[in-house]
Amino acid sequence: MKAIVTGHTKGLGAAIAAELIARGIPVLGLARGRAPGAASPLLTEIEVDLSESAALSAFVSGAALAKWLEGAATTLLVNNAGVVAPVGPLGAQDPLAALRAVTLNVAAPLALAAAVVQASSGERRILHVSSGAGRNAYPGWSVYCATKAALDRHAEAVLQDGDPAVRCCSLAPGVIDTGMQAEIRATPEANFPMKERFVQLKQEGALAAPADCARQLVAYLLADGFGRTAVADLRSA
Repeated sequence: MKAIVTGHTKGLGAAIAAELIARGIPVLGLARGRAPGAASPLLTEIEVDLSESAALSAFVSGAALAKWLEGAATTLLVNNAGVVAPVGPLGAQDPLAALRAVTLNVAAPLALAAAVVQASSGERRILHVSSGAGRNAYPGWSVYCATKAALDRHAEAVLQDGDPAVRCCSLAPGVIDTGMQAEIRATPEANFPMKERFVQLKQEGALAAPADCARQLVAYLLADGFGRTAVADLRSA
C-alpha cells in the first residue's frame, strides 16, 4: 500500500501524512515546498505548485507518479491541498486568484485522480477533502463553495462509473485549527459577513486539532466501507 497526499507540509495535510506514516504506509507528498524538520524514510517529497496549470500538467504527464507507484497493491490518494481565497463579493475578487483557486481546488484533484488510476493497478481509494461550504452557500465564499461542490459532484459521478477497483469519497472533515482558519478570522467582515462565527469557534475551543482529525480521516479512508457513500461528513461518519 502507498499513499499520495497533496499539501502535506502543514495543517491537516501534515497530520494526514504523519498518521499514514505512523501506520507504516509510504507517502508521496506533493506541495510547493518540503516538510519542515526531520523527514521520515517513508516520506518521498516532490515540489510542485499545483495551483499553476503548467506545473500540474507537467507532473500528471510525467513518469514520476507511475514510477513511485510501482508494486503497490493498493493506492491511496488524499486530495487535501486547497485555498479559501479569494474571499469577498465579485467586485472585490482578484480574477487571477480565482483562477489559481480553481486550479488548486478542482483541476488538481480531478487530474490527479485520473492520473493515479491510470498509473496504478489493484485497488485505488481517492479521498477529496471537501467542506460544508460545498453543500451550503456562504456570502463571500463563492469561489470556495463552488470548488468544494465540484469535488462532491466528482465523487458522486465516479461512484456511478461502477468500477469496483476505484473508490472515491468527498469528505468534509469539520472545522479544524489550521492556518486556513487563521486566514478566515483575519478576513475583513465586509468581505466575509460570517467571520464572527469562526472567531467564536476559536474562542470557545471548538476547533478540532489536526492530529485528531487526521486519525479519524485515515481510519475512514482505510475502512472496509470506504467509497460506498460518495459525499460524507467525518463528524457523522
